[in-house]
Amino acid sequence: MGMNRIVVVGASAAGISAAETLREEGFAGEIVMVGGELHAAYDRPPLSKGVLLGKITAGQVSLRPAESLAALNIEVRGGVRATGLDTAGKTLSLDTGETLCWDGLIIATGLSPRPLPGQPAWKGIHMLRTLDDALALREELLDARRVVVIGAGFLGCEIAATTRQMGLDVTLVDPLELPMLRQVGREVATAILQLQEAHGVQVRCGTGVAGFTGSADGVTGVSLSDGVHLDADVVVVAIGSIPATGWLQGSGLALDNGVMCDEFCCAAEGVYAAGDVANWLHPGLGTRLRLEHRMNATEQGMAAAQNLLGARVPFEPVPYFWTDLFDVKIQGLGRIDPACAMTVLSGRPGEAGFTAAFTRGGLITAVLGWNAPREFRKIRGLVNASVNSLLPLPTPV
Repeated sequence: MGMNRIVVVGASAAGISAAETLREEGFAGEIVMVGGELHAAYDRPPLSKGVLLGKITAGQVSLRPAESLAALNIEVRGGVRATGLDTAGKTLSLDTGETLCWDGLIIATGLSPRPLPGQPAWKGIHMLRTLDDALALREELLDARRVVVIGAGFLGCEIAATTRQMGLDVTLVDPLELPMLRQVGREVATAILQLQEAHGVQVRCGTGVAGFTGSADGVTGVSLSDGVHLDADVVVVAIGSIPATGWLQGSGLALDNGVMCDEFCCAAEGVYAAGDVANWLHPGLGTRLRLEHRMNATEQGMAAAQNLLGARVPFEPVPYFWTDLFDVKIQGLGRIDPACAMTVLSGRPGEAGFTAAFTRGGLITAVLGWNAPREFRKIRGLVNASVNSLLPLPTPV
């Protein structure tokens, strides 16, 4: 039986990619894209950098002009949230009280920021996920002097760098011993620590948050678990995110750190997932992955759409990430974990730029470039999508 209507839940990078791919692959039926925000689909990476700095406007982060989606006959339902799913009856409940019937469904609802336990809803305490979050945070930063950023992963490190570039006194707090330790390994994390401190960010690693001082009228500080108190006009909590799957409770879908999918991004008959919310089986790596990277959102949106239409092609990308901190661009390809050893391939850490390979058992699992885009392009081919085709470490140059 053919499909007449496909509904895409989520109107960011993965959802846009999926909807456009459906048309590119020749689907001529109805496409309805449901998104919880009133803004047209936009790119999220600039929120913690250019938007906060005021160098990029809200209009400049738009992924697609509304007319381009209209030209593809894609119906966009902005400001509407999905509240429930019936996979047997193939219906989607919306917060407007409506029920949408579907023949195919792609879930691309992304993430929700994770608050601290007991985090108060006070003025001056922020989390950053949406464009409105970024605009509200920027407005308060313009009148602030002291900022505390809680969480030193990708987002926290970017916010710390951005707010420091705004001339603010910035303290970055994380319970791990180094910033971005889990994402890039000890050697690169050490270089990131040195970079933040060289630009005037105070980094307090190895301690957590015990509480906040202030009132509903405004936060005044953060108390750390080591007994230190930090004065603050603005606090940004960036301790990670959780897949936005609350609306799927009771749907019959398997939910565990996201929507559980097979290697084709399929969660159930006619139901596929893509982007930050998808926890899928990577056949090449032989493990489950859920990636929170911009490139993956686009690629997985395409794969989910193609497989929904019958392609049956396993989705097995080589994970790619990047971040910009001050004047440094860090790029990575592959998977870095604590068991990996790092070998410098070119340049020297702590200097202008370098590239490195990460190995486990003598085989390369990832490569990384630090302010070395040209050299990074040369070594991308060292990383493969399958554990069965990993390459040995080349001779350093």
